[in-house]
Amino acid sequence: MALEHITVLDLTHMLSGPYGTMLLADLGARTIKVEPPGAGEGTRRLLEHDPDYSRDGMGAYYLTLNRNKQSVCVDLKSETGKAVFLDLVRQADVVFDNFSVGVTERLGIDYATLSKVNPRIVTCSVTGFGQTGPQTQRPAFDQVVQAMGGGMSITGTPESGPTRSGIPIGDLGGGIFGAMGVLAAIAERERTGRGQHVDVSMLDAQISLLNYMATMHLMSGIVPDGIGNAHFVHVPYNSYPTADGHVIVACIGDAFFERFVEFIDIPELRDPEYRKQPVRFAAKARIDALISDRLRTESTAHWLERLRAARIPCGPVNDFAQALGDAQVLARDMVVEVPLKTGDTVRMPGNPMKLSAAPQATYTCPPALGEDTTRVLRDLLGYSPERLAELQATGAIA
Repeated sequence: MALEHITVLDLTHMLSGPYGTMLLADLGARTIKVEPPGAGEGTRRLLEHDPDYSRDGMGAYYLTLNRNKQSVCVDLKSETGKAVFLDLVRQADVVFDNFSVGVTERLGIDYATLSKVNPRIVTCSVTGFGQTGPQTQRPAFDQVVQAMGGGMSITGTPESGPTRSGIPIGDLGGGIFGAMGVLAAIAERERTGRGQHVDVSMLDAQISLLNYMATMHLMSGIVPDGIGNAHFVHVPYNSYPTADGHVIVACIGDAFFERFVEFIDIPELRDPEYRKQPVRFAAKARIDALISDRLRTESTAHWLERLRAARIPCGPVNDFAQALGDAQVLARDMVVEVPLKTGDTVRMPGNPMKLSAAPQATYTCPPALGEDTTRVLRDLLGYSPERLAELQATGAIA
């Protein structure tokens, strides 16, 4: 596996941080969850008894985000426990957290401290607003940064008002950029021999994802409104109702529009003026209405077959069952089975990064709380049975 030579100490909780370390674990990194004795990290308890969304005493959050990881229980608030953690740092490559700003400093496990113990260590903190600036201490969750990052303002329509993404892209974006930052720091360490700190702001990630739309605003001063499923350049580019669902038609550029006009055979769309993008955009509502009226007459499958035959970009608006049962998705191993200790399995999304030199991906059961404490401290640090018993007696480990 690409990252099997990398050891990650995972101090994360909830979603943004655990998703970032899950990506690293899926790529082969030895990922050791360092959890407080007692309840462990927050998502362990989430949905744990829900009849629909739990298996083997673990809820869907924890099951998904913590596959391929190990768990050790260390009390970072005790000096003895912190000493154990620093021993782990000496053998590790990465320490990844999503604590609030200032927590690692208060615990004495910030980059400045850890780099004295291991100059090669890479640390990563995913926070709502980053380590610098006037708002570092503000709490932030997914929808807060979705709203502040501008994306919600263009999701939905002026009539419906701002709408958050159904996918928690505020949290997930922080985890993705955190994993990317860690990999960049590891790559630079190969050249310099030293680690560094990776500071990822969830709000920064949302601003980055605005991409060319932000540039358009900064160039023109125009503040875009919510446009629903339409596009603010291309027409037709929208979701359209069919007799039994919806399809997406995405005509980018004049050539695709001309091909679509021949396909749909609506006389009004043959107006030569519509061959010009500015004219089409000005008449977007009328064009969408004409297309909707035509597509409502037949099923989604009927239109998709014909649209694909005409090589017009299109797709169904799938629900979860349809998306997770799609032949292409299944062929790409994007639904995988993760084993449980009971012998059962849980199906969940796979790893989207396909490396040609990697073996067939395998997945291990998310760990029970502290399941690997003895094994990791014995094998990685060389702790004796007596030392382990002493630490457990004091409550420094569990």
